[in-house]
Amino acid sequence: MNPRSAESVHGPEHHTVLVDLWRRVRISQFWIVAIALLLRIGWIIVGHTYKFKTSDDNFSFGWEMGRIAASIASGHGFSNPFGPVSGPTAWEPPLYPYMAAGVFSIFGIYSKASAFVLLSLNSIFSALTCLPIFWIARRMFSEKVAVGSAWAWALLPNVMFWCTRAVWETSLSALLLTLAFWLALSLEDHEGLWPWVRFGILWGVIALNSPSLLSFLAPAGLWAWYRRAKRCKTSLIGVVIASLLFFACITPWLLRDYRTFGRFIFIRDNIGAELRLGNGNGADGTWMEYLHPSQDVYALRQFLAMGELPYIALRKQEAVGYIKADYLRFAGLCVRRTIYFWAGPPKNPWWPQAIKNSLFLASSVLSFWGLGRALRSRLQGARLLLWLFLLYPAIYYVVFPAPRYRVPIEPEMAILCVYVLTEAQIGSTVSRPDRS
Repeated sequence: MNPRSAESVHGPEHHTVLVDLWRRVRISQFWIVAIALLLRIGWIIVGHTYKFKTSDDNFSFGWEMGRIAASIASGHGFSNPFGPVSGPTAWEPPLYPYMAAGVFSIFGIYSKASAFVLLSLNSIFSALTCLPIFWIARRMFSEKVAVGSAWAWALLPNVMFWCTRAVWETSLSALLLTLAFWLALSLEDHEGLWPWVRFGILWGVIALNSPSLLSFLAPAGLWAWYRRAKRCKTSLIGVVIASLLFFACITPWLLRDYRTFGRFIFIRDNIGAELRLGNGNGADGTWMEYLHPSQDVYALRQFLAMGELPYIALRKQEAVGYIKADYLRFAGLCVRRTIYFWAGPPKNPWWPQAIKNSLFLASSVLSFWGLGRALRSRLQGARLLLWLFLLYPAIYYVVFPAPRYRVPIEPEMAILCVYVLTEAQIGSTVSRPDRS
C-alpha cells in the first residue's frame, strides 16, 4: 500500500482518537486537578520560587507564620512572631504555623527543601480547589460553566501566584471556604447526621486556619437550615452536633490562650494592631506597613518592652481615638478601602500596578455582573453568594485591604466570571443570523 494512502486511511482515525481523548480529559475532574498541580509544581521549579531571600533574616519566608513555625521547630513553642524572643503569642491562628513547623522539623528551618515542600503543599491546596469549584458551578449553572470555571482556576497565572510564592495560609483558606460553600449549598440533598458532622469539623478547621472566614459561618448554616426546612427535613439535631464539633475543634486552642495570657482570646489577638495599621495619622486607605513591628524598629522595641497584649491594646486605643476624632474621615477611608479591595490598592511604580489593577478590577466587575444575573434569574445559591460577597470583605473595609485578602473568595468569583462569559457567548450565538 502506498504510504500516503495508509496515512490518509489512518489519519482521520488517529485524529478522532485524539479528539475523543481530549474530550474525556477536558471534562475529567481528575485531569483538571492533575494538570493544575503539575503546572504549579513546574512553576516552582522553573521559576525558582523556593529560593527566598536571606538578606532580611528569612522574614519573607513565611513572615510571622514562618517565625512562629521556626520557634516551634526549634523547641520554643508557639512564640516569637517577629524573630527576637518575645514569649508566647496569639498573633496568628495555629493551623498553618504548626503545619510549617512540621515541615521545618523534617526538612530544616528556613531551608530550600522546606520552602519547596511548603509551596508544593500550597499548590496541592490550590489544585484541589478545582473540585469544589466544579461542583458548585455545575449545581448552580451548568456542566459547561463547571468545566470552564475549573479550567480557569487550573490555568490562570494570577491564581498560581500566591500558592507558588507565599508561605502563608492563603491557598488553604480558599480551598476550605469553597468546600464550606459547597457543603452549605448541597446539605439539603443529604439525610442523616454525617453531613452535619462534616459541617462542624470543617468550620472548626477554618477557624483554626483563618478566623476572618467565620463571617460566612452564620449565613452558611442558616442557608442550609432554610433549604432543608423547605423540603421538610429536620435539622435541629444536626445543628447541635455541628455546633458541638465546631467548639470541640477550637476549645483546646482557646484554653491554651487563656492559660497563656490569663484572659479569653478568640483564636488570635492582633485585631487592634491591624486596626491601627489602617487608621491613624497618614492613613490613606492602604496598609501603613512602616508602622508594623516587622518594618519599624521603634514599634518592635515597643512590642518587646510592653509585651504582646499591652502593645496591641495601645495600638487599638490609638486607632479608636483616630476614628472617633472624625467619623466622616473614617467613612471616607472605608469607601477607599472598599474600592481598593475590589480594584486593587495603588502602589509605586504606578504604571505596572495600574495594569495589574485593571485586570483585578475587571474580574470584580465580571463577578458582580454574574452575581446580578444569577440573582435576577433566581438561581439556587445566588443569595448565598451575595452574603459571601457582602460579609467576608467587611473587616477589610475597616482595617486595610491587600490583594491576598481577596483570594479566599476568588473561586466563587471565577465561577461568576465564566458564567457571564458563557452567557455572552450563548447570547451572541443565538443573535447571529443564519446565513445558510
